[in-house]
Order: sequence, then structure tokens, then C-alpha cells
Amino acid sequence: MDRAAAAQAPRVAVLTRPAGRNEALAGRLASAGWTPCILPALDIHPLPTPTADLPRPAGYDMVVFVSGNAARLYLDQLAQADGPAPWPDGVAAATVGPASAAGLLALPGFGANTTVLHPGEDAVSHDSEALWEVLRGLPRLPPRVLLVRGTQGRDWLADQLQAHGVAVTRHAAYQRCPAHWDETRLAPLRRWAAEGVRPTWLITSGEGADAARAALQAAGLASWWAGCRFVLTHPSLARRVPQSANGAASQAMVKICLPNDESIFQAFVAA
Repeated sequence: MDRAAAAQAPRVAVLTRPAGRNEALAGRLASAGWTPCILPALDIHPLPTPTADLPRPAGYDMVVFVSGNAARLYLDQLAQADGPAPWPDGVAAATVGPASAAGLLALPGFGANTTVLHPGEDAVSHDSEALWEVLRGLPRLPPRVLLVRGTQGRDWLADQLQAHGVAVTRHAAYQRCPAHWDETRLAPLRRWAAEGVRPTWLITSGEGADAARAALQAAGLASWWAGCRFVLTHPSLARRVPQSANGAASQAMVKICLPNDESIFQAFVAA
């Protein structure tokens, strides 16, 4: 594509977060002149938990949610098992960022006055490492922690807590599986590839990056994807997207930002 054609090409944003997480961002990008394409890379499947096996928050001093989905689906499990019940007094919660904290506080069944610890808006990152910095700054670590997550995920935070004497129970509330991209979903990608349009992809997890890469390889679009741009919500994701000839993700093709809509929007605008 020559320079004049590139200047006229649409600015396409492919948003790969799970269903329901992309619409507000897509609206903002559309208002800014982008063509948004909502294409979840992963499907979220709630996991049934026998009532007798479901860990209740009252048995812990703190419940840590690794994502908004973890919070929502765990509270769904509680409601299905026990019916409407108040969040127990004295049981704190923690999330990896302010956005997931706000989502948690808005959920039915969660105590509006419950203490929710999380990294601040100005934190360098919103991840397990940032949350650990918050927790380690407490006068005393909670003795018993319930960590709610998916079936796959990092054990780093749990390992840190256990190394400091905390009894950690891990509970999987959901499973993430690669989404099926049928020909209807692939059609706009094939059209952009044929037209030489190189979208900017939002990648927010390693599993999502792997699922997108596998789907595009199966569709014969791997070489096209290798020339796209990427907005990533954690530096570690740079190794999960196409690499340059020297084995590193090109800085010109990658923007790193915090995992909230405002930061992601600004990264796209700067891409």
C-alpha cells in the first residue's frame, strides 16, 4: 500500500476482550474515527460447583478476585447455592485494579460498605504484582485468603501470599476457551487483508493472544496478522504477538497501557 492509500485506509480496531467488555470502548473509538471490530478471542464458561464444595466468604479473612469475571461468576455461584445473602461483615475483598473494584461494588450480593483493596489509578500496572504491593503494605496480611480465578492463570500472587504465611484456597469460577471464529466473523478480516488494511488489535491476556493466533493461522491469515499493530495491557504480552526479525516485538507496532478503557482508548489514538 503506498503512502496516499495508507492515509485513506480505515483505522480498524479489533477488540478481543470477552463478550460484553468491548461495547463502550467500541463506541468511543467509532466517535474518534475508528472502525471497531468486536471479536472476542475467548469465551467465558461458568463452572458449576456443587453446593457442598463451594467455598463461602465467611470462612476467610479476604477474598481476592483476579478479574471482573471472577467476581461476577463467584457471586452468581453463591446466589445459586445459598440464595440472596449479605456479604459477611469483616471479610475484605481485593482486586487487581480500580475498574474491577468498581464492578465488584456494583454487583448484587456484594456489600457496598465492604473494604475493597486494589492498586490505584496511578499505579504502574494493574496486575498481581501491583496488588501484592498493596497487600504487603498492610499492617498484617490476612491469615486466610480465598483466591477466585479461572481454571487457568498465574499462581504468582498465591505463591507470594503462601510464602508469607497466608493460608490460600484457590477456587475456579470459570473456564476460558478459544472462541470459534466462523466464516462470518472471519469475513471482515479477509476483506481487510485483501485490501492491505492492517488493523490495531487489543490483546489483554496470553490465552487470548494464543487463541487469536491459532484462529488466524487456521484461516491462512498468519502473515497478514504479523504486519498488524497491537495494543497490549501488560508488557509480558509482547512476546505473545508477532515478533520482528530480531526476535522482539517492534516498538513501532506495539503500545502498552493499563487495562482500563481510558488508557486503552488513548493507546489506540496514539497507535
